Amino acid sequence: MSGKRTLTRVLVASLTSLMALWLGCIMPQSGSSPGSAANAQLPHLSTTPQMLYQRAWRMIKEQYYDQKFGGQDWHRWEHRYDGKLKTPDDSHKAIESMLASLGDPYTRFLNRDAFDEEKSQIEARLFGVGMQLGMNKDHKVVVIAPIENTPAYTAGLHPGDEITEVDAKPVKGQSLDQVVKAIRGPINTRVSLTILRGSEHKKFTLMRAEIPIRAVANQTTLPGNLGYIRLDSFISSKANEEMRKALKDLSGTSGIILDLRNNPGGLLSNAIEIANMFLDHGIIVSTIDADGYKTSQVSTHHPISRLPLVVMINGGSASASEILSGALRDNGRAKLVGEKSFGKGLVQAINKLDDGSGINVTIAKYLTPNDTDIHKTGIVPDFELKLKDDEFKAGKGPWWFDPSFKDFKRSPADGKDLQLLKAEEVIKQQIISSSKGTEAATANATKN
Repeated sequence: MSGKRTLTRVLVASLTSLMALWLGCIMPQSGSSPGSAANAQLPHLSTTPQMLYQRAWRMIKEQYYDQKFGGQDWHRWEHRYDGKLKTPDDSHKAIESMLASLGDPYTRFLNRDAFDEEKSQIEARLFGVGMQLGMNKDHKVVVIAPIENTPAYTAGLHPGDEITEVDAKPVKGQSLDQVVKAIRGPINTRVSLTILRGSEHKKFTLMRAEIPIRAVANQTTLPGNLGYIRLDSFISSKANEEMRKALKDLSGTSGIILDLRNNPGGLLSNAIEIANMFLDHGIIVSTIDADGYKTSQVSTHHPISRLPLVVMINGGSASASEILSGALRDNGRAKLVGEKSFGKGLVQAINKLDDGSGINVTIAKYLTPNDTDIHKTGIVPDFELKLKDDEFKAGKGPWWFDPSFKDFKRSPADGKDLQLLKAEEVIKQQIISSSKGTEAATANATKN
């Protein structure tokens, strides 16, 4: 990357932002470095709305990957609002209008709450009650699962419980996001929830606490000694640590299925580090920045797992998921199973502004090791298995989600997930091929 840029954290997140279904209230942490994207500072008293806008304008001018700025002269925005910005809200609206002119949904303004949300996900720290929520087809908010050893879990909330009231206020007619925000609050404060379980109403009063955020949502050994890892996100700074531990725990299996379905992406550094866990050679990803410089990240040649590998993707697998999938497939390390990925080949940097808000700026586009640009086209898997609507409605899609919101005790070993069954079939063939290759090499060595 060009030396003139001060890049804080590099993100490759999908268009759909990671909503904090862990019901957390983000608390600014002391001790962060002043330049860190994970540090939301208090407003600088000397910062005026006009200065805030000018800083945002320069940020795009210096960092934006497309120096044609969507076919416009970027200077047209420099003095557009001179003398018109009186309040912080005025500057925020002006910045949003300026960014919208780029036609890039990934370059976007973050108010302070949204900035703190991304900060918390990177730091893997949230504060709340600890349960994952969803909205069913009847537009009712239900508990998908409480997180083990959290206030919701300890209090006895169950999968399938319908949330009817938060602090005695009905949630009917509210969006899922509104209900999530109502449940959030500072650590060591109380929130009361009224739920409907069957025909019985129950009331719970919970004390908010720190909630663990896990990138590895599930790891297990499937029948046939097959290792299975579901990586839910690349956003947490601890994602690589969790993957390393999961691979160590499953080192005695015959092969690994890495499930990246519905994984919207996260930190570029995590995608690179996790690719290194499997690769002993080759380019992982190349990026092209605003100056047209191409930079390639190459394998460190020290993999921690050489087991046969299958990676699962679908339309919800974006950016960092596509970087990892492309790296493993292009280098001949893994076969891909599932559906075509989302198609996001752009890289963002989180930049903070002086009032605690921020901007995600697209700073580069990326190419897979074979120099393939997958932006808006996605990656087609080696073994494509598209789910029909009736199959998805029957619960034959990703095992962790039941569209009927009735079966909350799903597991990757329940045999209903058609794409996972296909992945198991492919990994078994990989294991057989690997075994034959080892036998042939042994026989050759004996002859020599």
